Amino acid sequence: MSDETNSGELDTRVAIPEDDAADAKRHSKRKRLFIGLGATVAILGAGYTAYDWLIVADHIETDNAYVGANVAQVTPLVGGAVREVLVDDALTVKRGDILVRLDDTDARLVLARAEADLAQTERRVRGLIANDSGLSAQIDARAADETRADAQLSAAMADMQKASIDLNRREALAASGSVSGEEVSSARGAYSTAVANVKAARAARVQASANRTSAIGSRDANRVLIDKTAVDDNPEVLGARATRDQARVDLTRTVLRSPVDGIVSRRQVQVGQRVAPGAMLMVVVPIGSTYVDANFKEGQLAKVRPGQAVKLTSDLYGDDVEYRGTVVGFSGGTGSAFAVVPAQNATGNWIKVVQRLPVRIRLDPRQLAEHPLRVGLSMTADIDLSR
Repeated sequence: MSDETNSGELDTRVAIPEDDAADAKRHSKRKRLFIGLGATVAILGAGYTAYDWLIVADHIETDNAYVGANVAQVTPLVGGAVREVLVDDALTVKRGDILVRLDDTDARLVLARAEADLAQTERRVRGLIANDSGLSAQIDARAADETRADAQLSAAMADMQKASIDLNRREALAASGSVSGEEVSSARGAYSTAVANVKAARAARVQASANRTSAIGSRDANRVLIDKTAVDDNPEVLGARATRDQARVDLTRTVLRSPVDGIVSRRQVQVGQRVAPGAMLMVVVPIGSTYVDANFKEGQLAKVRPGQAVKLTSDLYGDDVEYRGTVVGFSGGTGSAFAVVPAQNATGNWIKVVQRLPVRIRLDPRQLAEHPLRVGLSMTADIDLSR
């Protein structure tokens, strides 16, 4: 009995040290695990802190970015009926390609009329130049008439003086009966005729002088129209030529061409439609010169400067295609400031909202040629602030 009891006590005494050793082993293992976990967390924290300080702090990123472009509107400069439309939406065109043709019948008639007016104006100016010599000759002729009138007036006055002397002599002799009354009457009639001839000569002299003055005025008026000019640089000819050139330009404007390389969008014109000057017919999107407007939060932009490098990815191509861009500048205001209905903060229920400012980013044209973008596509932009 005692042997069995002693054996049991011995077994118990032996088992107790084995359990303690196992517990100690498990405790040591757990401690090592906690130490390893703590070290891992510390390493990860240090790595994240280093990443945040060294990399993240020098970058800002946003996915609130969209592709834009300065689209070219196709608008007619002259009115008319649409005769032909050569393009449709989504068609790629080159600069100078014909997009729309208008009916040019009216424009051709206007050009023909302008050319006829120009030819008539040139002939009229040539006539004015030719008339200058003729008017100068008329002045010489009127001067000769004036000289002749002076001579006729002098002759008439001489005749009047002779008739006056004859009349006085006969009237003196008639008192003594030396001449008959008939001779006195004849002398008196001759004197009256001479006086009338003097008046007629004086009137002819005034008329000749007036005719010469009129000829001088006609010549001067004609010279004003052609003074210091030839046919080609005469103001009337220049005006008629400008009208002709404008008619030619209007005729060429009946053919509407693409102003840029790009893709046709928003076509709103049909054959037979009558369009007015300035009406938008379609737009051409220059996909080779698109840009990105990235809307960053106002608190992110303290270190952003024009010229900094930007990495961009699009939802269209995913992360496989990375675009290189450059910061061009900032918009003049936030998106809310230019909204159709801007937010009014002068109210009692004002809540501050973080604003976003558009940042214009220029893209690499070579990358755009390889992977074209479309206006409105979503982009992710990452600006490198370290440069």
